[in-house]
Amino acid sequence: MTCKHPIAAVFATLALSASVAHAQTVGGQNARDLTASISPDPATANLTTTQTNIYGTPGGLIDMPTAEMAPDSQLSTTVSFYGTGNNMTTRTTLTFQVLPRLSASFRYSGIGGLAADPGRPTFSTLYDRSFDLRFRLLNEGQYVPAIAIGFQDFIGTGVYGGEYLVATKSIGKRLRVTGGIGWGRLGSSGAFGSTGTRPTSLLGEGGIPTYDRWFRGDVAAFGGLSFAATDKLSFGIEYSSDGYDREVRDGALNRKSSVNFTASYELSEALRFNAYSLYGEEIGASVTISLNPRSPAMKGGLEGAPLPVSPRAAGAAADLGWTADTARTTSARTTLASLLEREGIALHGMELNGTRAHVQIRNNRYGQRPQALGRTARAMTRSLPASVEVFTITQMVEGMPAGSATFRRSDLERLEHAPATAMLTATNIDDGLRNSSGVVLAEDAYSRFEYGIGPFLRLSVFDPDNPVRANAGVQARAKYHFAPGWVASGSISQKVFGDLDSVALPGASGLPRVRSNVALYSQTDTPTLDHLTLAKYGRPAQDFYSRFTVGYLERMYAGASAEVLWKPVDSRLALGAELNYVQPRDFDQQLGLRSRRTNGGTIPEWNGHLSAYYDIGYGFHGQVDVGRYLAGDYGATIALDRVFANGWSVGAYATKTDVSSATFGEGSFDKGIRIEIPLAWGIGSPTLQKSTTVLQSLSRDGGARLDVDGRLYDKIKETHAPSLAKTWGRFWR
Repeated sequence: MTCKHPIAAVFATLALSASVAHAQTVGGQNARDLTASISPDPATANLTTTQTNIYGTPGGLIDMPTAEMAPDSQLSTTVSFYGTGNNMTTRTTLTFQVLPRLSASFRYSGIGGLAADPGRPTFSTLYDRSFDLRFRLLNEGQYVPAIAIGFQDFIGTGVYGGEYLVATKSIGKRLRVTGGIGWGRLGSSGAFGSTGTRPTSLLGEGGIPTYDRWFRGDVAAFGGLSFAATDKLSFGIEYSSDGYDREVRDGALNRKSSVNFTASYELSEALRFNAYSLYGEEIGASVTISLNPRSPAMKGGLEGAPLPVSPRAAGAAADLGWTADTARTTSARTTLASLLEREGIALHGMELNGTRAHVQIRNNRYGQRPQALGRTARAMTRSLPASVEVFTITQMVEGMPAGSATFRRSDLERLEHAPATAMLTATNIDDGLRNSSGVVLAEDAYSRFEYGIGPFLRLSVFDPDNPVRANAGVQARAKYHFAPGWVASGSISQKVFGDLDSVALPGASGLPRVRSNVALYSQTDTPTLDHLTLAKYGRPAQDFYSRFTVGYLERMYAGASAEVLWKPVDSRLALGAELNYVQPRDFDQQLGLRSRRTNGGTIPEWNGHLSAYYDIGYGFHGQVDVGRYLAGDYGATIALDRVFANGWSVGAYATKTDVSSATFGEGSFDKGIRIEIPLAWGIGSPTLQKSTTVLQSLSRDGGARLDVDGRLYDKIKETHAPSLAKTWGRFWR
């Protein structure tokens, strides 16, 4: 289940969580090392908070920041507002605790009541995007406070721009005292000094770091207290150094006082409400929904218990008489297939001799791949003759042998009740291509048909005229695997309602319209062909994977896409290359094609990238793509994701090409935040389904990439050693 959402959709997703825990138990030595390396020490833990201020950043005050941090990995969405009518200001903020000392926030604000600047059109509400970072320089000690440095709206237009140094100290268990100094907006009231001249103009299209103003201009002091009256109810008071100069100038706010008050109530670990008394004149409120990817929404699991290992009788392993009995061999294969089917695993192929068995499986259920390996191994102990001592299990992905795991049966019998790390130490993980010869495919390996039907949601966000537009409807998807590595797939959608057809086309930019004409692809009310492709996946050599796809590749483009990936099974590094030939599709998304010529130029025939992927460790994955994009521009995309053992992923990407900021348009360059949520995390039952959320600027033409399905790295990395080690604690589940 994949769709692109605005922050509001993230808010709805987080609302599905009923409670939040702040610990995760994962198995495998690598997983435990990961947890230990990023867990806060006791001094850090006593300055964590689940509260957020009116800006949506961690802390128990109102406008002003603190040195508090959210629990590691916490993801929260805060919607706040103050004012009434045309003077209402709303802020919707997504905050992620990237590491115990580092938090990052993305905010989308609607500021009402501002007058137009000279040369700018009149508006009733200014919609603005901004990014914040906060880093804790010093943890709290017995006598010293925690100290943090922060950048507010450091990538954006500068509407909320400001920097600060802040200290927070706990006094007892319920009182926290904060004091700091700020620049920019945080130095606009009660300034006591200056560090130079600070530019005050808004930054045009936004999206560029405001480094030329950091820690420059007037400096002012701020401070506050927060007090937890009970475990649920807390209060805060602050002295604000934000003068709200523009809002006061334009009559949108009457600022009578620098003192603000707040009351906060935690309804549950996932839901909190705040009320504010602001500037001596206004009242405001906020609601925050929080969850932590490290803690499942549903405790425990709903899957059935695995079969126990079946120990062999003494001396049984010496009996090889069955090898001459075809009926016993057939019976073993049939029994194993039946046991695996009960576990949501398909027996794809098998090779069996007197002492060794190699099975190829298709995992249809378990997002954490060691769980599929463990359940397959247990089933093998219960179905294969006692003389078979060595088990090899290869996970098949789109008809390709990916990672293989080899165990000794005696180790399975000996270590069933030992820690999972003991079994990992006794397991050899190898390239499945090494073991693929001699395997006899199951009768139902090919051909086979898969299908599904469900809702879809397509959105356009951050349009200054209408922040959120959407189309929703029903989508049917199908796949036909008719030979090894050959997959025919397609999907059809029927719009039920929506207004994406009203998205305005941006002005001429000098680039061909490769994405910005999204409205033209959203006008039809008839069924649309989302994609219809024929793909061939293969293993050209050890450590190498390949894909060739042809057909209607996505909603906007048809053509062909070829990819090759080098990824050793035990390596953190992978290298890939992709080359695409494209032709734009007709706007009705039927079978027709249209000219490459647009009013911004000609869409190039060829595009492609060289890619590098690296598992950095500590849960972080990096990716760099360098090449030519759809509009013919050349550049690179850098992405960094924090990936959790349970399948969650939270990250960001940025693309910079040879297109200038002025040519690109609003946002200056393509960038975004992406969140991947495994459905199993929310429902408690294992499934491979995930929901992908992408927050990005308006659809622009610079830095746009083909949205082809089935790219190789994400298909195979979970079957390789680095990923398996992080989730090995599920082997015996």
